[in-house]
Formats: sequence, structure tokens, C-alpha cells
Amino acid sequence: MTASPRISHLSWGRMEVEGLPPGKDFKLYPGGGREWDWNEHGTRHEPGIQPADVQELLDRGCTTVVLSRGMELRLRTMPETIELLQEHDVEVFVEGTTAAVEIYNGLVGRAAVGGLFHSTC
Repeated sequence: MTASPRISHLSWGRMEVEGLPPGKDFKLYPGGGREWDWNEHGTRHEPGIQPADVQELLDRGCTTVVLSRGMELRLRTMPETIELLQEHDVEVFVEGTTAAVEIYNGLVGRAAVGGLFHSTC
């Protein structure tokens, strides 16, 4: 199993991830990651994380997914997104960003973990 990259720093509007340039929001998965561009699927705080946002994580073999709600818990997750992950027998965590990073980093190297991380509101 190829490990997912660890998140080494989190502050308002900035994240640092092993092997990637610093950024604001990230999509991480076993073997890598990239900056998460909300415009790809029209993601907004409400209705929130869409099924299309997590499809790449499924395609990359994630069996556990951590979804962040933002630092102020403003980012929602569509029920259809959770349903899609559950249909694929993926364990899902939905937490504020600080807690989400702790959970994710704790799973790195132990599970095929992926995640979507939002470092502001």
C-alpha cells in the first residue's frame, strides 16, 4: 500500500503537505494529492462537498475518507456524498478542519486514507 502524504502544517488559509507545494485547500489520497479547486465541480459552502468532489478519492483506492468542514464549520457535505462513499464501503469522517487533519494524519500509513481539506471558514 502506498501511503498518503502527511499534513505537516495547518493555519488559516494555509496548509503544508509532504511532497506538495503549500496551498489553501487540498485533495489527498494514497501516493499523492493536489490543491482542491472548488471551481471544478462548482463546490460552495452550501450545499457543500459533492459526490463529484470525492469520486477522485474513490478512483485512487481510498477505503477511508476524511472530509473537513472548514475552520469555522461552514463547509457542508451533501447527503448524496456520504451515500456514495457508504455504497463503496468507505469509512467516512466529517469533522472541523483541525480535527480532520488529526484523524487523517493518524490514519496515514495504516489505511488507504484520502481526504478533502478546507483551511478557511
